[in-house]
Amino acid sequence: MGTALVIENDPSDDLARLGEWFAEAELPLTVLRPHAGDELPGDLDDHLALVVLGGDQSAYPDANGVPGAPWFPALEGLLRKAVRHRVPTLGVCLGAHLLAAAHGGLVERSTAGPEIGPALVGKRDAADTDPLFRYVPLMPDVLQWHRDEITELPLNAVLLAASGSYPHQAFRIGDRAWGVQFHIECDAAMIERWVRSDAATLDELGYHADAVLAATEQALADVEEVWQPFAARFASLALGTLPNADIPNPGTARTLPLLGQ
Repeated sequence: MGTALVIENDPSDDLARLGEWFAEAELPLTVLRPHAGDELPGDLDDHLALVVLGGDQSAYPDANGVPGAPWFPALEGLLRKAVRHRVPTLGVCLGAHLLAAAHGGLVERSTAGPEIGPALVGKRDAADTDPLFRYVPLMPDVLQWHRDEITELPLNAVLLAASGSYPHQAFRIGDRAWGVQFHIECDAAMIERWVRSDAATLDELGYHADAVLAATEQALADVEEVWQPFAARFASLALGTLPNADIPNPGTARTLPLLGQ
């Protein structure tokens, strides 16, 4: 039996609670840490799924054309293979940015500024027929921690969730690859590390560190209530046990105006 391949792009953003939820769902994992020297495989033949986590890097090259991390070109190639071969895929924050960039989307530094802490996002109509998002509440609790955003989705992407300032909060490419702008994996210890390491951003926003910690810790139970079942459904899809996993023709999906507009 194969495993789900997890790519940890940054030591500050590991699987945390997402790993616990996958373990509860009996999805075996192989974790690679390219930031620590692990090499990425050339294909996903031995893997049931691909999960790409977040990180402090950007999915776009710098002014000199240097990738945000040396392994990003290979990782984008792996994401394209995952979609092409219908390998269940989940990209979280930076992972979602890389999934979008790998398929022709545009990722940039957000003009809306950093988004930090607990928030709500709104589902779009296409989520109602999505095998993972159909059971997510209309306005689910999430945790945010990012400066970059997907400003243009790939042409073949289906928008599943949005918010007023950041319109591309969740999307699907093909019938087995999902990207989420927000974080579902965080535990209290991870948030505490981010608060300490990203004090400059909190100062920029006028946020007090203790207030951010208190707010995010208070939201963790609500986040788990929504996203633990989501993780379990992804695990079932990877294991081939998810019922009603067919995806309708994306062209039939209706859309709603973005929140706040």
